[in-house]
Amino acid sequence: MGKSIIQLVDELPNDSITVKALKALDFVVPGQWNNLVGFDNSISAITGESDAKVIQKIRDRAAFLYQDSQQGYQTAIQLYQAIDKADVAMGTAALANKVSEKISFLSFLGNITPKADTAQTVDLLLKIAVEIIAFCKLNGIPNPNPQEFVNSLSNNYQDAAMMRMIALVCLDGMLPLGPDFLSKIHQIISGSNAGAVAQNPAFTAVQNYLPGSNPSDKFGFITQSFNAVQGWMNGLISNTGVTPQAILSHVGSFIQIADDNLDFVAAFLDQTTNYYEHTGIQTVARRLILQAHTLVKAEIEQEKQSSPQHSSSGGQSASGYAVGQTVEVWDEDDEDWYQATILKTKKNEYFVNYVGYGSSDDDWVDEEDVRSREHSSSDDNGYAVGQKIKVWDDDEEDWYTATIQEIRGNQYFIHYLDYDSSYDEWVDLDEIS
Repeated sequence: MGKSIIQLVDELPNDSITVKALKALDFVVPGQWNNLVGFDNSISAITGESDAKVIQKIRDRAAFLYQDSQQGYQTAIQLYQAIDKADVAMGTAALANKVSEKISFLSFLGNITPKADTAQTVDLLLKIAVEIIAFCKLNGIPNPNPQEFVNSLSNNYQDAAMMRMIALVCLDGMLPLGPDFLSKIHQIISGSNAGAVAQNPAFTAVQNYLPGSNPSDKFGFITQSFNAVQGWMNGLISNTGVTPQAILSHVGSFIQIADDNLDFVAAFLDQTTNYYEHTGIQTVARRLILQAHTLVKAEIEQEKQSSPQHSSSGGQSASGYAVGQTVEVWDEDDEDWYQATILKTKKNEYFVNYVGYGSSDDDWVDEEDVRSREHSSSDDNGYAVGQKIKVWDDDEEDWYTATIQEIRGNQYFIHYLDYDSSYDEWVDLDEIS
């Protein structure tokens, strides 16, 4: 049995060559990445919770969710680990190749190790493919979708996920292959075939995760993935002005290598870092903690509802909405939310007066059609994590009540009330109200 997500996060190092390399890249996206280690510490940092009992509940729920194969968390971790283990093997081969170019009596090594540019290109291409597959697994997207990934990369990637992509560009692209690495990759792709790629150790490590029934199909997906992402990479380089020399000056502060040849330093980093696994664990942990936090908070609220002190006789209903409180009420006919004031409460129902309307419109409404108007941090569309919404189902032609768990641009990860987490999904802005 593999390690739990708690073990994986607890074992992340505070300091290592990987951590030093990632911190050195902070100049590309200042302040984007913080090396969060320790699971309980991560819970506090991500959710802001300080109550030990609440943290323990989140910890337990996250551990449970991680074991659920339908969630995709374990698969994502397996992908990040597999590509990095192969990466270390390729780094060793690349170093051997560099030695063979410099020392004539070791030239025979060049016959059994890949040329550095080809090895680095395949390495980079496979890391892109792995990132897309892991992203889709974590977001409940049934099939790997490069375009869906690029949309999120351009608009929503942050923290460890963004730093992973920055390191990919800098350490696996620009440093070993030069400033024109994108055009160089195109040349290598055009001169390669599925058979040659299939012999690569990294391909062997992740081939079972790649879509396609044969090496040719898998190579097609790898190429498609790069074509989708290269625009973002080019934009990053243009916007930040990052250069191989700038990267070397920052990572060179902790690497003592006599030879400052860029691709030699890149090969050393290949052999000594596991930034994909390190940041991948942090990405999965963040996603797990956010999901667990939402579920735990809902459970705590439900416990409050069932406690005697929250009965309607005290002027506050079981749900926490009080007499005199202004809320929003869903109107099924108009398919919209209206402001209203609670006049009376009873179990799971509220007698409300709609703001701006006479008493003739006062009505009893169900609890699932009532939501709070107070949200600490709404997005540009007026939605916030934890907010109750209505979600339109085209198949059923009906609205379902849900709460927002996560926001990425104009997409919302939601949990349906009275349904288990297997129904959680991403929905677009035009599907919610």
